[in-house]
Amino acid sequence: MTITALTIAGSDPSGGAGIQADLKTMSALGAYGMSVITALTAQSTRGVAGVEAVTVDFARLQLDTLLDDIVPDATKIGMLATAGLASAVGEYLPALGSTVLDPVMVSTSGDRLLDADAIGAVRRLCAKADLITPNLHEAAILLDEEPAQDIEGLASQARRFVERGARRVLVKGGHLDEEATDVYADGERLELLRGRRVDTASTHGTGCTLSSAIAALRPRRSSWLEAVTDAKAYLTGALEHADSLGIGHGHGPVHHFHRLWPEPRTR
Repeated sequence: MTITALTIAGSDPSGGAGIQADLKTMSALGAYGMSVITALTAQSTRGVAGVEAVTVDFARLQLDTLLDDIVPDATKIGMLATAGLASAVGEYLPALGSTVLDPVMVSTSGDRLLDADAIGAVRRLCAKADLITPNLHEAAILLDEEPAQDIEGLASQARRFVERGARRVLVKGGHLDEEATDVYADGERLELLRGRRVDTASTHGTGCTLSSAIAALRPRRSSWLEAVTDAKAYLTGALEHADSLGIGHGHGPVHHFHRLWPEPRTR
């Protein structure tokens, strides 16, 4: 049976993040990717020059038209841009299976991607999604706290998300330690997920890639934790091969098809 996965997110013309990264990731992991676009961005590996949010009515029309024909096996939700979009998308979550919310607020280059008024709406979405995947700084904003300073603090924040109603959370540690440690928590367990730190500046779209990988893998894994663990391993590989792409002059993209494309020839 073909696994179908939907991404609800913004567009990235450079192809390294957003809708484009999600569809590449889903395809690389064997899922049929579909998309509902919430915003157009003018961006490259160097940064974001502008954002144009889709109207709430047109976002609803995209979702209604798609879901009348195809109900996805899993859904990743990324950039929502405005409070209206966040609230509207939240209404559809009960009808969607295996939902992963990546609360995109700031790009890799440091540009803000979320309207300040939308933060409250995204906080409410955190209790509706099956899994949320905030990074270190997004977790702090959503919890209205200072960013964690160590893994123990990161674990405490993961617990607080669950205490405040999140079903499951993966708090991404980023550069907090030398083992690229993320923290997974649900109502029954808390796990430290350690990985190999990859020395590369090609990190554009890492959050988009990880969350869409989890969504693509969940229908074929026995648990959320297994899907998260395998998605993290996929992202590590994509980072390890990222520099071989040689794309752009800023933060380059990860290599979504590192398992499928031949190694580049060396001169």
